[in-house]
Amino acid sequence: MKIWFNKINESRRSIFEVEDKDENGDSIDVEVTIGRDPVNMLVLESPLVSRHHAVVRRLENHFELENVGLNICMIGELDVGVGETVKFDSGMPVRIWPYTLSFELETVPQISRNEFDAHIRNVMANLEQRIHKQLLERLDLVGMESSRTPDQKSILLLENNIQDCCREMDVFSAGNEELLNNIVGLVLRDLLTNQIILEGSVDSTRAATLTSNEFDVPATLIPERETELQNLLRMLKEQLHLEIPTDTSEKIRLVEDQAQSKFPALQRFLHAELRKYIILRALKKDLKDTVFGFGPLQDLLRVPSITEIMVVSSEQIYVETDGVIERSGRRFISDQVTESVIERIVAQVGRRIDKSQPLVDARLPDGSRVNAIIPPLAIRGPCLTIRRFPQQRLSIEDLIQKKALTSSAAAFLRAAVGNKRNILVSGGTGSGKTTMLNAMSSFIPYKERIVTVEDTAELKMHQEHVVTLETRPPNVEGRGEYSARDLVKNALRMRPDRLIVGECRGGEALDMLQAMNTGHDGSMTTVHANSSTEVIERLELLVLMAVELPIKAIHRQIASALDLIVQLSRMPDGRRMVTQVSEVERMDEETGDLIVTDIFNARNGISLQPTGYLPTFVDSLVDKNLLDLRFLYSEGRPTDESEAKRLSLDGPGMPRPLDLGPVTNQRAD
Repeated sequence: MKIWFNKINESRRSIFEVEDKDENGDSIDVEVTIGRDPVNMLVLESPLVSRHHAVVRRLENHFELENVGLNICMIGELDVGVGETVKFDSGMPVRIWPYTLSFELETVPQISRNEFDAHIRNVMANLEQRIHKQLLERLDLVGMESSRTPDQKSILLLENNIQDCCREMDVFSAGNEELLNNIVGLVLRDLLTNQIILEGSVDSTRAATLTSNEFDVPATLIPERETELQNLLRMLKEQLHLEIPTDTSEKIRLVEDQAQSKFPALQRFLHAELRKYIILRALKKDLKDTVFGFGPLQDLLRVPSITEIMVVSSEQIYVETDGVIERSGRRFISDQVTESVIERIVAQVGRRIDKSQPLVDARLPDGSRVNAIIPPLAIRGPCLTIRRFPQQRLSIEDLIQKKALTSSAAAFLRAAVGNKRNILVSGGTGSGKTTMLNAMSSFIPYKERIVTVEDTAELKMHQEHVVTLETRPPNVEGRGEYSARDLVKNALRMRPDRLIVGECRGGEALDMLQAMNTGHDGSMTTVHANSSTEVIERLELLVLMAVELPIKAIHRQIASALDLIVQLSRMPDGRRMVTQVSEVERMDEETGDLIVTDIFNARNGISLQPTGYLPTFVDSLVDKNLLDLRFLYSEGRPTDESEAKRLSLDGPGMPRPLDLGPVTNQRAD
């Protein structure tokens, strides 16, 4: 056991070692007395230290401090009073004024897989940073980056120089063998993950795009080494039994959790030349991603389980998986590279970002939503947030299976959309509003004309007759801006059967309400709000951003325009679910308040249940054979796949009613 100590104003530390192992090398419990009296094991010479100040005991893998002096001690930020005993871990600072002490175990601490991965990725990132610095001196990387479709000659030149840099830095020396083996294990895991994603891609176009836009295979490949590498990956797949799980995300989790433990069995097939080839292959790919692609984001964007990527700074990249945010272990080479990648992203959709316009909203080719902000607004460096959407749009059946929605609520919403009711979807950030709007849009008959208005195009309609409009920011001269209000007004002149606004953030809320009131039934939109009752307050504010109107007049507009409010919430475990389906009944003429009544709500946050209230337009749904009133009593039955499929469209035209048997109760009590 080692004890490091120094006075507060001294930078040089002294060390005191205590034997804590027996003759067999096993750890034993030891006790160290501390004070200014010479009889103590560790003597701290200061009049501020008691003659006998503290006793520290080692107990297995932690320590225990007992204050036996006259003054307090501190462990971290915790005060240890006279006579008190506190346990603490190795490395925690202990203060006995005016000394600071640190107690360290000689045993090697156990680190988690995530910590190990982060360390290896940090080693790789440092190496790539050094190589990138040399490449900047050797090549015109700026000229290469400006080419969106790099030619084979440029790629080959870049790869050869990367190889030369590694040779000059003596990366593959014998002294680095253990570290190189760990790097190979991580690279193999990443390659296997990428293979699984491409093999599991249902959309062949998407798979082709990934392959063509990324640089997994080097231009300077060696066929013999590629064959050996593929054999290693095949053996790793067999050891992990990846044929058992059917879901791509499950396979990826299996690789992340168990691949590291399987790698030692493969090391006998890993000779020096193959190890060198694999590492060079990874370095070339990463640096080509930096020069031509999206840098460290390139691989993260392919993992289907990642729903959000958050670049806090060049060295901190976080991801959200299954509603949990964790550090990715990846990082950018520098702030300049981060800004370059951001510029590359926004340029693809005709947007720009620079010091005169330091924030921007854009999207990736796969539809992912992007928000970027750079200095001087971002103090710590460029920040990037990417909200990812599943390649396969979630349907109502998927939402039912994920328990985000119940079958009876889905049946009711299907009938309401078919009956051309105006619906507003509300919820907090990341609660699933766009996903819900997408799912409900599948209930719109194929023969109807749909016009969508969005800041960044995210809605994915299955219907053919869809016109998609997207806002445009002003140009460098401050001209050419087209806001959501402009597009909503224009959309009304395009003869829409359905008008869908991705999100109302400002004065376009007034135009949307007017559209709903002037014959454009069946329109849908979303707003940010915490509950269906707070939606009204939110709409009041948005309308007032457009024009000064009395609150009573606004309420009258809302009451005649909106039929339903669908409220979504994000649960503490990361799950999204519908928590309220409410009808905007009417306005109370005496008080001027809107009466909003729940048709469904999630009691105790467990599941969505009918309240027993029937909406005022239920007769219209029943008369048109769109809904059976037994939807109020169908929650007790298990939801199977065949029942969920009955909620989908039945060809072009109106959706079929859900067959729930004969009606025995015409109205709920």
